[in-house]
Amino acid sequence: MARRYLAVAAFAGLIVAIQLATLITGTAYHLTQLTMTAYYSLIIVGLCMLIGYAGQISLGHAGFFAIGGYMAAFLTTCNLKPHPGVFVSLLEKSGALVSRPDAYGGSLLTVHPWLACAAAILLTVVVAYLVGGPVLKLKGHYLAMATLGIGIIIYRIALGTEFLGAADGISDVPGFPLPAGLAITGDASSRISNYYLAWGLVILGMVLLLNLIHSRVGRALAAVHGAEDAAGAMGIPTARYKLNMFVLSAVFAALAGVLLTHYNGGIGPSEASVMKSVRYVAIVAIGGMANLWGALTMSLVLNYLSLRGYFGTYDDTVFGVILILIMLFAPDGLLRRHLFSDLKRMMSRNPAEEEAP
Repeated sequence: MARRYLAVAAFAGLIVAIQLATLITGTAYHLTQLTMTAYYSLIIVGLCMLIGYAGQISLGHAGFFAIGGYMAAFLTTCNLKPHPGVFVSLLEKSGALVSRPDAYGGSLLTVHPWLACAAAILLTVVVAYLVGGPVLKLKGHYLAMATLGIGIIIYRIALGTEFLGAADGISDVPGFPLPAGLAITGDASSRISNYYLAWGLVILGMVLLLNLIHSRVGRALAAVHGAEDAAGAMGIPTARYKLNMFVLSAVFAALAGVLLTHYNGGIGPSEASVMKSVRYVAIVAIGGMANLWGALTMSLVLNYLSLRGYFGTYDDTVFGVILILIMLFAPDGLLRRHLFSDLKRMMSRNPAEEEAP
């Protein structure tokens, strides 16, 4: 347990060191992309649990990200003032609705961001349970095809629905208020606080998942991943564990969608595209299918480079090629679990003993 939390502390130290480096070098503008990277990393670590520990592939997690983002964006931008009524009045008196200025000097009456976030998470849980039950009965490429279909459906809904902004998406999303006067917003004046808020959330998520891995549930998931039929024969409710992990990873994606939408001030249908889901799977694959720290490290590096535009117009191509190469030459990932112990064992192996008859 001490080693587990030592790794968390070391990563927290890295996050602080990166911020101090940008302060010393006068490059604080990098914190914008690093903050966005943190929210994308929430999706990655949740997906790593699903793939690496529950043994279930998903090519539709960009859809869950979009469900969270679009639900939060719609509820916090839909003006209820032109629709007075008893229900709206009760919501306003209870504090569920807030009034804020619009871009033209008027005022809007919208759902409070916290309530909108709760509604987005609840919707994601419902959708994940409804589609996860039948879909997770499939295996191998059938499962991949089914989750891909789910992602395509959500993408087409976002792209073709008028009240969701269609191809333009939803803009003018307000900041997400937090205690002590903090808020999740893209304002330059809040750049440092938002950086720490985002990565602090990632660290909390990592602590939750690491504790889950080292619990009875984590051992059951390892058994399901290793030999599902044998795990079922031993009395482990494999279907329930797979479904619950699918829902948990979907919640991580939806929460990332909600907060990144508030940070960016909007969301578009590209966030639900198939290539986004492929990107997430590629990062998990290169980081190590069952290595949370490896997946998080690769997310920090690759998402940052992508957001800074280092891959240019070949951005999607790069992640597609990465996924193909990893599947061909390193199916367990470059930073697979137990990599360092395997290397240490290889270095300490005595060549003379191997050559002896």
